[in-house]
Amino acid sequence: MAAEIHHSVSRRAAILRIIRDSTVHNQDELVKNLRKQGFDATQSSVSRDLRELGVAKAGDHYIVPQAEAALAAEDLFGAIANFVTAIRAAGESLTVVKTTTGTAQSVAVAIDRSDWPEVVGTISGDDTIFIATADARAQRKLGARLREIFRIGGE
Repeated sequence: MAAEIHHSVSRRAAILRIIRDSTVHNQDELVKNLRKQGFDATQSSVSRDLRELGVAKAGDHYIVPQAEAALAAEDLFGAIANFVTAIRAAGESLTVVKTTTGTAQSVAVAIDRSDWPEVVGTISGDDTIFIATADARAQRKLGARLREIFRIGGE
């Protein structure tokens, strides 16, 4: 089950990235792009993903409106909400997020795709994510945001 959710979250993140980075005219094009990136996608799975991500069509190509991009991020976090087991500050600009085994990358992808200004970058392993922030203030803001999203109590 976790592997299926991980694959779905990763595929949806790839869809958003492809649409933001290039002009995609139809679902067949999107399926081909996803397959080039190693995703097993069908027209029906892509159609469902586009609908759930709130992707719109503007003229002859797909777009991800800002408001819908924020909703897409919330949908991604909803799918992975139970993966996070602990959040802890390390120093003044590093946050460590512990996850269930094999799910750290899915959580890191969602954090990266959120485009939060306080996040400088992430590194993920199997069950641990390191999130770099610019300073202590950004780290506190990130910690509060993560604790709210993942419903994890403070230290």
